[in-house]
This record gives sequence, C-alpha cells and structure tokens, in this order.
Amino acid sequence: MGLRSILAVAALAALGAPVVAQDKPGTAPGSNPLFRERFTADPAPLVVGDTLYLYVGHDEARGKEMFTMREWLVYSTKDMRHWTDHGPIMKPTDFKWAIKDAWASQVIERDGKFYLYATVRHDDTHKGNAIGVAVSDSPTGPFVDARGSALITDEMTLPSNHPWSDIDPTIFIDDDGTPWLAWGNGNCYLAPLKPNMIELDGPIRDITPPHFEEAPWLHKRGDLYYLTYASLDRKTHKNERISYATAPSIEGPWTPRGVLTGSGRNSFTIHPGIAEFKGDWYLFLHNALLSIGDQKGAIGRRAVTVEHLQYNPDGTMRPVSQTEAGVTAPPPAN
Repeated sequence: MGLRSILAVAALAALGAPVVAQDKPGTAPGSNPLFRERFTADPAPLVVGDTLYLYVGHDEARGKEMFTMREWLVYSTKDMRHWTDHGPIMKPTDFKWAIKDAWASQVIERDGKFYLYATVRHDDTHKGNAIGVAVSDSPTGPFVDARGSALITDEMTLPSNHPWSDIDPTIFIDDDGTPWLAWGNGNCYLAPLKPNMIELDGPIRDITPPHFEEAPWLHKRGDLYYLTYASLDRKTHKNERISYATAPSIEGPWTPRGVLTGSGRNSFTIHPGIAEFKGDWYLFLHNALLSIGDQKGAIGRRAVTVEHLQYNPDGTMRPVSQTEAGVTAPPPAN
C-alpha cells in the first residue's frame, strides 16, 4: 500500500471458527470479503504443503484518517473456503530502527525458514519509508528482525520524488535459486539478494512498466515471468487498477500486457497477490466495501478479496471480474 495511493476499503478477519455456510452470494464461506471482523489490506499468499497462508495488513483508521496500520496478520486455509485467524505476527517497532506504519509485506520460505519483507517508516536516521526483513521458524511467526537494519532505504534509490518511494516489497526465488526483490511507488525497482536472503547481491535496476503506481508482485508460470502491479493512468482513471507485464527472464525485457482487473470498488488503492494452490490459480486483492459497526469502508479501511485466475494458451492472463461470490462460484467458462 502506498501513501501516494490514497483510498481503500475494509476487510474483516474471520476468527478460527468457520463462517456458517449460506447459499446467498457474499455470505457463504469463501465469498468476498474473506474476513469480516476486522479491516484488512495488501494480501500476500504463501503456499506451504497443503495449506495456503495469507499475510495482510490491519487497517485501523478511524473517521477520516488515512492509513493507521500497527501490525501484520496471517490467516490460513486448506480449502479456500474456511480460514483460521492466527493473529498478529509482528509490528513495525519490532524493527528497532522503525517507528510505525505496518504497510504491505510478503513472506517466502527458504531452507525451512520464513522471511518477511515489510514496509515501515524509518526513524530519523533515514528519511521516509524503508523495507525491513524479518525471519521465523514458522509461517505463523513470531517474526524477528533478521539483520538489525533496513534492507532498503530511501537514499538507495535517489533521486526519488517522495519519501514513500521504497514500499511494497515482493520476493521471488528463481529456478537457479537466486532470490529477487521488487518494490516501489512511482518507480518499480528490482535487485537480486544473496542466498542468506537479507543482503543485496547486485545493483538496483529500474524496470518500471507503463502506468506503474505501486504494489508489484512477481511470479512464474511455465516459461513466463509475470510482474503484476497497481497501475494508474491519471489521464483516464482516478483509482488504481491491476495491470501486468511478462518476460522470458526475471531480468526482462518486460512486455506490457494491459489491465488484468479494474479498480477495487470504493477504493483508490489495490494490491495484487497471486498463488497456485492445489492445481488452481488465485488472484487476491482488496476493495473498500466492508462496514464494521459505525465504520464504513474508506481509504484506510479496506477488505481483502479473492478471485479465480485463469491463463490463455499463450500464457497471458484472462481479465478478472471482481465478485461477491469469489471462489464460491466456479471459474468462468473458457
């Protein structure tokens, strides 16, 4: 999620007990929004064996506040219908050099350990936002600072247009074992990491695709690499959409493929997360349609959703419609 990106809605988080199944779309287990007891945003899926873990930010804004986010949460599912709430896994100040802002994160597994890459606000020793990396022996945490300092700071990508240039990390391990980190707001940056997962192992490159706003997500299917991201064509749209590009290599060249799905309803921001789980592909995102008590969906009160994701024979992704039914409905016919 980005500060420059400004609007989004709410999501509630189902606790451990499954929701009572009903036939009506929007209320059956697995329908959207996925979590209805708290506002959530910036979904990042991770598959471990027969379980999908979903890491989210916790929107706690009140009234007209923008982004008030104090912790990261994780949920898990074995069937994409019923979700278990594992509660908070970390807060920004667990990084001793950070002061606030539990913005977008992603977790990846390597050699039996789980690494969380997260956006936070740095203390006054570095300006603006930064990216930290934490580690745990379990996908449900607790996570602890893996290096004692930020992995990415604002000075590393100068000249930057604003102090939230370095946000929204996505992590991907290539077939040769090389970890790659992408991130950014306004510009999309890419850099390799060392095998230890906590140090850069090469120069930072700018791979910004058309209308890139923020929230990159890297994945691979077959021989194609995918860079999916929140896009904003300010001449034609006022809210972010999700677009993507493909490449034959993680280092490019990247070919723009256009819009994957439109804006999240009632939300300026949107944030993709993509995973294959038990033979099917899913696109996670957020909108701002959830209300909890007297708090309606808004820029700082968003709700995580999920939809089926399908591919054409040439590897391009089919446009995704955002629905209330979500994965409780079968995938659209070819």
